Amino acid sequence: MYHAIVFLPLIGSLIAGLFGRRIGAKASEFVTTSLVAFAALLSWVAFFEVTGGHGHGATRHLVANWFTVGDLAVDWAFRADTLTVVMLVVVNSVSCLVHLYSTGYMHEDPHRPRFFSYLSLFTFAMLMLVTSDNLVQMFFGWEGVGLASYLLIGFWYEKPSANAAAMKAFIVNRVGDFGFSLGIFLVFVLTGSVAFDGIFPKVAELSNAQFHFLGTEWHALTLCCLLLFMGAMGKSAQFLLHTWLPDAMEGPTPVSALIHAATMVTAGVFMVARLSPLFEAAPNALIVVTVIGGITAFFAATIGLVQNDIKRVIAYSTCSQLGYMFVALGVGAYAAGVFHLFTHAFFKALLFLGAGSVIHAMHHEQDMRNMGALRRYIPFTTAMMAIGTLALIGFPFTAGYYSKDAIIEAAYVSTRPGHTLAFLATVIAAFFTSFYSWRLFFMTFEGQKRWAAHGAHGHDAHGHDDHHADAHATAGAAQADGARGHHEGVAHDDKGHDVEAALHASHEHHDHAPHTPHESPRVMTIPLAILAVGALFAGMVFKNRFIGEGMDEFWKGALAHGPNNHIMHDIHNAPGWVQNSPFVMLVLGFLVAYWMYIRSPSLPHRLAGSQPLLYRFLLNKWYFDEIYDRIFVRPAKGFGEFLWKVGDGRIIDGMGPNGIAARVLDVTRGAVRLQTGYVYHYAFVMLIGVALLVSWYLFTGSPAVSAVAH
Repeated sequence: MYHAIVFLPLIGSLIAGLFGRRIGAKASEFVTTSLVAFAALLSWVAFFEVTGGHGHGATRHLVANWFTVGDLAVDWAFRADTLTVVMLVVVNSVSCLVHLYSTGYMHEDPHRPRFFSYLSLFTFAMLMLVTSDNLVQMFFGWEGVGLASYLLIGFWYEKPSANAAAMKAFIVNRVGDFGFSLGIFLVFVLTGSVAFDGIFPKVAELSNAQFHFLGTEWHALTLCCLLLFMGAMGKSAQFLLHTWLPDAMEGPTPVSALIHAATMVTAGVFMVARLSPLFEAAPNALIVVTVIGGITAFFAATIGLVQNDIKRVIAYSTCSQLGYMFVALGVGAYAAGVFHLFTHAFFKALLFLGAGSVIHAMHHEQDMRNMGALRRYIPFTTAMMAIGTLALIGFPFTAGYYSKDAIIEAAYVSTRPGHTLAFLATVIAAFFTSFYSWRLFFMTFEGQKRWAAHGAHGHDAHGHDDHHADAHATAGAAQADGARGHHEGVAHDDKGHDVEAALHASHEHHDHAPHTPHESPRVMTIPLAILAVGALFAGMVFKNRFIGEGMDEFWKGALAHGPNNHIMHDIHNAPGWVQNSPFVMLVLGFLVAYWMYIRSPSLPHRLAGSQPLLYRFLLNKWYFDEIYDRIFVRPAKGFGEFLWKVGDGRIIDGMGPNGIAARVLDVTRGAVRLQTGYVYHYAFVMLIGVALLVSWYLFTGSPAVSAVAH
């Protein structure tokens, strides 16, 4: 069964990729979607089989011996335990729905076979990651996910922005992956194994081990976990290595749902959960995990407050929610972190696909400042987005309510250093989450329609421009503001350029008639309805299993809990005000958003104008891109140009092959001039030669010349 779950998406990817042109787009869609759907069905069968009363913990399913080098023997095997089957359900279920949704969303794209091949390849790589029995196989899936995400983000390669975003995601992840690979090497040095069954039993004896690194003695397991967590920071877009995430919105919307809901960004959370026995023995590393998670939850939420692209708001929401998951892992509430991963997949996929339905209805307009009043035109999508919003903010009895509140309570009751910062950050982020979620909802579906005046425009679904030009977006925003004051832009666009010039350019290049928004086809709305069921009821149905009284029987040792780790029990003793704080925050966030975008729609613009520095700071994402460009990109580019032009061009080529070749040419040119064809020229050269020999003899007394003279 596990062989079928993992390899069916790969088979679909190969069929669509190799034979897509021959069998056609419809057949490629059918084959890939059907195989992933069957894998999803088998994943649910495996889930209930492993987590039911008859399950017996982890089992190992050998595929083949991969390679053996000296003492390093690596098998290709599937590890089947509760953590694995939870991830299988999440990955395959969301991937199946994204495949189905994409048949409608991408129906006009001429390269659908390639797109569906990439989707299935991405799914296969993630399945390899979550079923891995050792760190090398996990790294294979880890890099496979990175490769597939590069292909999907840059799917519309005609767009320079898509190419840049794909390269950015690939390069930033390489930074984290470098630390991850060093961590794997160190694990092998310490334990002599890369297989989990060989690593975990040796953790206890390494509790006091030291390792010399960078001229300093380190606690070996702490160093190991910090290096591994560096990989998780890149893949899960944590603070400092998060900059690739919003740019990944350049890919088609179904790609955003797949990457941000169930697969790539959750890989780091899964890795830390899988290696929880290792992290549990390195409490200082867990402090770093807790602090980074708390900072990310707060930091990403602040940026989401002012973003105007509907997909970017949801992307920063993902970044913030991943911070919540790492807070849970850092304080030792591994079950709560994975539970939030599970519930988050449903409502975040719902929000992204719902946003795709909005974009489809608005003819590929993504700027919320050019929307409004869509509730009357796309009521089903509106209802689905409302359900996703309620689940995201943690409204009582929705999926997010059970998992998100458990994390906040765990951060409070924890005794680990950094837990106070994490608690405050997650509570404040809960308020911000509610505000920007309702801001998105109100700007998109309520109020006056701001699209009738200039039409919803953009490019078609062929992938030529899922994001309309920045200048046009800014111009449309300025136009809407001048008429109604419904947006919070100021007199410059995101980079501080002149809005008037952008507005003038938009009138020159965009003179379209208004389009009436329309509901998406059924093939796109059915996945929304299925995800909405999960967003509403997944927390209620699975709470007891994941984090309740039945959690020990459910997890069966898949997650580590040290002898002093009683946090899942202590959660129930959290004070009432702590338990109620998320609900208070979500109500406050709703009220503020309602006041600013429904009752007093001119207020956001006035507030942005009164606080231009803060607004610009948040709108430009704390200027991390500019800082990294100044510190890393420009120096690296300048150093590379120096090596190219000076090192390679002048020194290596100039003094090496090119230089030698040039001197040979100079000598031959001189020699050629001697071949004139006149006898007296040759006689003259001979006389010069004799004169030189005689001169040599006179000045040195050379025996050779003397012999010639005699």
